[in-house]
Amino acid sequence: MTEQSYNQALVALAQAGLADLAARNANPGSIKTPAAESHFLCNWMVQSLKERRFSKLVAEDLTRWIREGRSKGAGAQLPQLLQRIENQYLPAMENAEVGQSLLALIADLEAQGWLVILDCEVSGKLRLDSDGQNSLVISVEQYEQHLVEGKLIKSITLYMRADEQLIAQHAVKHALLLSQGDKKASCIKHHKAYRLYPGNRLPALALLKA
Repeated sequence: MTEQSYNQALVALAQAGLADLAARNANPGSIKTPAAESHFLCNWMVQSLKERRFSKLVAEDLTRWIREGRSKGAGAQLPQLLQRIENQYLPAMENAEVGQSLLALIADLEAQGWLVILDCEVSGKLRLDSDGQNSLVISVEQYEQHLVEGKLIKSITLYMRADEQLIAQHAVKHALLLSQGDKKASCIKHHKAYRLYPGNRLPALALLKA
């Protein structure tokens, strides 16, 4: 039996949670407020973690969401979180042309007036004088060696400066799973580092569109 990938395990969790929530809500006597639904899913996640219902690959995610559910209540928006995962991950997992999608994303950003730099080596700490303009930088070494003939053969780092939800929207549009933005890992001031993997096989939760 083939072991589940992180993406498969995450989608299995999200779909199971949404299905059990829908079954609970189908009961005429159930309370269908955001607080009640979040409380149900928080308890469902606790039980799922305790029973090891899902792959250990998503154990950290479950633990974090349980903590958020307990501290924020309805503010954790657990139903919406699971729906966003399903909506975003399914098209991305079916995307067999991640390299072409990345090229389309780059062309899209250029067309929208972003400053796009693909011919500069990124090493050490750099500063880009863009006057606050949205920008994307990919090290020339990675761009030329990790993206070969339109195919992404190794993970690639995108240094981006823009509103994070705008970045998420572009990723969803092109069926790409980008890592969460990491400011500490970025070599360019005012930019965050986002990782993209071949086959969209990101090993942790992607940046999600709200």
